[in-house]
Amino acid sequence: MFEEDASQHLGVSKKTLEYWREVGYLKPGTHWRSAPSKDSMPWKPKVIYHLSWCKEIIEYWREKDVPMTDLVA
Repeated sequence: MFEEDASQHLGVSKKTLEYWREVGYLKPGTHWRSAPSKDSMPWKPKVIYHLSWCKEIIEYWREKDVPMTDLVA
């Protein structure tokens, strides 16, 4: 699922998903991958998320009382 749909489905902003990728909460190849697109720039690829695995890791971190709120405006 692409970033905009995933953010709505997971209940977080696109910026939060990007932040979680950058800090390593969401792992490349497991939770997300770059979409094959000729139009996207290599440093800002379109991202496809694996929702069930994203939900699983979000729940894991919430159970560990790690604040995974919208940290990015």
